[in-house]
Amino acid sequence: MKRLENKVTIVTGAGAGIGRAIALRFAAEGARVLALDVNGNEEKVAAEAAGEVVPFHCDVSREEDILAAVAECRRRYGRLDVLCNNAGIAGPRKRIHETSMEEWDRVMNVNVRGAFMVLKHCLPLMIESGGGAVVNSASIGSFRATPGSSPYITSKGAMMMLTRVAALEYIKDNIRVNAVCPGTIATPILDGAPEDLMSMLIGRVPQGRLGLPEEVAALALFLASDEASHIAGQGYIIDGARSAG
Repeated sequence: MKRLENKVTIVTGAGAGIGRAIALRFAAEGARVLALDVNGNEEKVAAEAAGEVVPFHCDVSREEDILAAVAECRRRYGRLDVLCNNAGIAGPRKRIHETSMEEWDRVMNVNVRGAFMVLKHCLPLMIESGGGAVVNSASIGSFRATPGSSPYITSKGAMMMLTRVAALEYIKDNIRVNAVCPGTIATPILDGAPEDLMSMLIGRVPQGRLGLPEEVAALALFLASDEASHIAGQGYIIDGARSAG
């Protein structure tokens, strides 16, 4: 038996990087995946999946888009078993006084407000379905600061606390809420990055390499599966021992 056999799953930010890897891995494990993204690549992910992936255009900073996605999930499947609240953006690399309000608001609208709205509108369907599992995408930045990235770091700290609050509020509804907390992952955003930047990023990882989206997807799969039935309210760091020292 596959670990997510016939589980109905929503994955946000499913068009690239970690979200793409999660959607593909979940489909391979038997899930019926509604793949949400705003970049159009959700169509390509659906085409390459070894299982059921249905693409759906959704901007998580727009409440009407989220409502439409949940309505489609209800119409198509009538239930929701697993939510991967993954959509997020990186934001500017500036000090606080150099960061514009527009830059701050853009990150918060996607990473915090968007994540909250996804939970707000998906959780009622999950309650109706008798429970399930939520896997939020937080970050190593939920626990340790990095200079020059205040919007992103603040948003991921908020995501970790949102995870903990949700875990406490919904555990008696048979809903487990956890978070994956990646370090630097080798996603397409790093394609074409300067050699000195890549050397710096790899050099700060004791394991000597960046993580892979598929490795984060494997962790998300475990947390979404019944194997993690007594785990709730936790953030699991996956960073090649970077945060160990």
